[in-house]
Formats: sequence, structure tokens, C-alpha cells
Amino acid sequence: MRSSIIIGQYVDKQSIFHRLDPRIKIISIFMLMLSFLLLDTAMSYVVATLFVFTLIIVSKVPFVVILKGLKPLFFILSFTFVYHLLFTKGHVILSMGFITITIEGIEGGIRFVWRILLLVLLASLLTLTTKPLILAKGLEKLLKPLAKLRIPIEQFSLMIVIAIRFIPTVLEELNRIILAQKSRGFDIKSLPFMKRVFAYIPIVIPLLFTTIQRADQLSDAIDARGYGDGKNRTSYMELHYEIKDMVAMLATVLFIFVLIIIKWRGI
Repeated sequence: MRSSIIIGQYVDKQSIFHRLDPRIKIISIFMLMLSFLLLDTAMSYVVATLFVFTLIIVSKVPFVVILKGLKPLFFILSFTFVYHLLFTKGHVILSMGFITITIEGIEGGIRFVWRILLLVLLASLLTLTTKPLILAKGLEKLLKPLAKLRIPIEQFSLMIVIAIRFIPTVLEELNRIILAQKSRGFDIKSLPFMKRVFAYIPIVIPLLFTTIQRADQLSDAIDARGYGDGKNRTSYMELHYEIKDMVAMLATVLFIFVLIIIKWRGI
């Protein structure tokens, strides 16, 4: 199951995207996510899709990894599409009892599913191409001005990165529990959908126990290494902006500018 989760994973490749400053990647991806709110026409969606797939190609992350990572989103995407399909008013093309399907519902469902996919791919590229410690360092540098307000940015940055990193770890532990039950003759995946949902409830307790245990071990490891509150700690790798970082930021700004032009012109 861990291989099917792309958020929180890191793929070691020699690409320009991997070598970018983590601060530039965080800022650029955040700006791109906000710019996706401008998507409202077919042309804007096509341009955004081409841009995201170009980033994937530049990052050299295998498409197989990306596709496997989208499988867990199937239920959420299906629910989103069906919700817009059934509850959006407009020109009716099919009516069967209480089920009414409209053209606007189909279009709205496709748009929202498409947008979610693009957002997930962008968020995944950040963790797939950035090591957790480097990502924490980038967050810490970006939030440095907040230290004047006595906000513990070092702990906050470490907490965010650990939370992201724990996503595949927790899901891997869930898979182990399911396999343990399967070895005892109880196969959850063979149950009907509704029974399968309720069958997951007893798994929550051992999953929470192991997660808390891992968190306690991680806390002891951090204390054993003398991390403390993280203030005034030196770093083996210092972050510096380079020309490639400026080019990446310029490409992000140009893409957002193109989306604004498309929305303004109604293309």
C-alpha cells in the first residue's frame, strides 16, 4: 500500500526539479495551486494540464509512480463527480425518478475532478522531489520572519514535515494489520462495501496504538540527538538562490499571467 501513496514519498532522481531550492518549490507550487482557482474554460484546463505534465517530465518521476498514487483518490473523485452530476441544475438530458442528470452537472463534475487531480499532482511533486529534511529547512527559512513574534517556527516546520512523512508510514501499518487479519482467515476486501466500511472500525484501535508508539519512539530519537527546540542550530547544507531558481519562479509567474489572460479574454 505504501507504494500507492505518492504524498510523503521521495523519488531520488537527477533532475533540475530535484536541485531547485526548496523555498522556490514551496512558493511556486503554492502560487500555482492558487492560480488553479482561475480555471473555468476548456483552454485554461488544457494549458494547466500541459504545464503540470511538463513539470512531471522535467522532474523525471516515473509516470507509473504517479498513476499508482492516484488509485487511493478514486473514491473521492468518483463521489465528487457523482455529486455534481446529480445535484447541479440545468438542461436535463436524462431523468429517471429522483435521478436527474444535466449537461451542467457533467461539465461541473469533470471540471472539479480535473482540478483535484492537478492539485494532487502538484502537491505530490513537492514531496516526490524534495527530501524531508531539506523541505523542513525550506519551511523554516520561509517562516523565519515569524520568529520575531515568538512563534516556534523550527518546531512548526519539523511538525509539518513529519506529518507529511507519516502519511505513507501510517498506511503501511494499516496494510500490515489487514494482512495479519487476513492470515487469521478474515479478509476485509472480500466483504460487501457496507460491511467492509464497518469492518475497518476495529482496526482503528491497534492503528492508533502503533501510531502513538511510533511517535513516542521518534520523540525519544529527537531528544537523544539533542535537537531541543531547534533554535540556533547549524546546518550542513545552506540554502542559496541560484539562476535556475529564478528561472523557475519566472516560469511560474508567466504561467499565472497566461491563465489571467485566458480568463480575461474568455478563451
